[in-house]
Amino acid sequence: MKALKSYTIPFVGLKIGEHHFDYQIDNTFFEHFEYDEFNAVDVKIDLKFEKKTTLLELCFSAKGSVNVNCDITNEPFDLAIDDEFKLVVKFGDAYNNDNEDILIVPHGEYEINVAQYIYELIVLAVPIKRVHPGIEDGTLQSDILSKLEELRPSEDQNTKSSEDIDPRWDNLKKLLTDK
Repeated sequence: MKALKSYTIPFVGLKIGEHHFDYQIDNTFFEHFEYDEFNAVDVKIDLKFEKKTTLLELCFSAKGSVNVNCDITNEPFDLAIDDEFKLVVKFGDAYNNDNEDILIVPHGEYEINVAQYIYELIVLAVPIKRVHPGIEDGTLQSDILSKLEELRPSEDQNTKSSEDIDPRWDNLKKLLTDK
């Protein structure tokens, strides 16, 4: 995790007030977390870091896009990311991150690493079901969609006439009624 050192903020040297940090996230960031769900990542993180006398307020804002595969057609497409996350850092006796919005760090701490929060913000901004926008508006032409349409059961297949039924089934049906 030495490569994620650039996401460590030493807050002891900062003056009380508002500070801004910008991070450009790409695929190499997610390699450190061994996360390979994204084909390509281009997300800009704006971090508003407000230092107060007794606590720290961090406001993360993520804007950009991730290239993912569609869950229906497996076609890659760019999915827009626009999300925010607020974190309050308080000082206490021991480290505690049980609450997702409040982080308690020991009194002796002098820095905080925000890489895990950036990772979670981007991953959770992606919806569970990823559908290509071309499917929703009907403009996407792919081999998978044409094959699905070809294999789709037609309306007239559901209403079979009596002459289409194999006569051997009639003999089997007699067995059910004979007791």
